[in-house]
Amino acid sequence: MEFIHEKDRIYAEDGNGKLIAEILFPAKDGVATITHTFTDDSLRGQGIAGKLVQAACESIKADGNRIAATCSYAVVWLQKHPEYEAIENNDPLSCSIFGKH
Repeated sequence: MEFIHEKDRIYAEDGNGKLIAEILFPAKDGVATITHTFTDDSLRGQGIAGKLVQAACESIKADGNRIAATCSYAVVWLQKHPEYEAIENNDPLSCSIFGKH
């Protein structure tokens, strides 16, 4: 799967242009916070969400920012990948879109 990289966002679309995977990570004051991870039901169980988080972390680091997360999926993923040195975030866990994944 090929991801499309934009500022503060990485996503993928199917052949018809439908959004099938997305991660958002707005940056402020040197910290980019992963706020939302989405994968279409058709992609579940294929590791796509983990690949999105990894790609976001690499993009965040390349931009010179520190990594934080309020998206519950990303928080758990980052706990399993301490090499990305995510910072503790005191914001409540929630997805930025509809409060869920």
